[in-house]
Amino acid sequence: MNAVKIQKETVGQGFDPARMHRARELSWAALHGIRQRMRPGISEAEAKIEAAEVFRSLGMERLWHPIVIRIGANTTKTYRERSEPNIRLGENDIYFIDLGLVFEGHEGDVGDTFVMGRAPEHQACADAARELFRIVADTWRRDGISGQALYAFAEQQAETMGWRLNHEIKGHRVSDFPHSIHKAGDLGELDATPSSGLWILEIQIAHPTEPYGAFFEDLLLR
Repeated sequence: MNAVKIQKETVGQGFDPARMHRARELSWAALHGIRQRMRPGISEAEAKIEAAEVFRSLGMERLWHPIVIRIGANTTKTYRERSEPNIRLGENDIYFIDLGLVFEGHEGDVGDTFVMGRAPEHQACADAARELFRIVADTWRRDGISGQALYAFAEQQAETMGWRLNHEIKGHRVSDFPHSIHKAGDLGELDATPSSGLWILEIQIAHPTEPYGAFFEDLLLR
């Protein structure tokens, strides 16, 4: 293992792979708990308020990044962009949830896209984000390629599937909180094969011409 990779995959003294897996499981439970509360007419701000009740029920310790809930045209925006205000979930609409939660001192980071009502074009986009994630993750497991190569491959695959990959979303490290002290950088910058259980693969796509997109992220696991 090269020195750069060792540095980028440093963890704290309290790191426990089993707790990382548990944080992932609880984060997915939180995400689906929020999904159950989504309904036509709800705003992003209102959904975030209700999310706090879900977090308390699961024993979340803290957020490690702000709750991100995007509805409609806001699904094309990156993590750092502000949502357009006053957008509410329509009866036939698309939205995604992105959570960064800490359980037992370990970071979970999950995201997925859902469709309210009947919106086949939006459902196709949500399905494509999940499928693209699966294809890229399977390629990592099979070929052991670098983080840089993973995102180059993701871009090619997205174009083949008829979608536009968001180049600003490049995945990142997770570990015991806070992972930021290790300064690992983005997965898309890693010129080495990422290890299992330490990196989040993020996929955000958008329709090439229409104002909607989809997001999916999860921990890379063998």
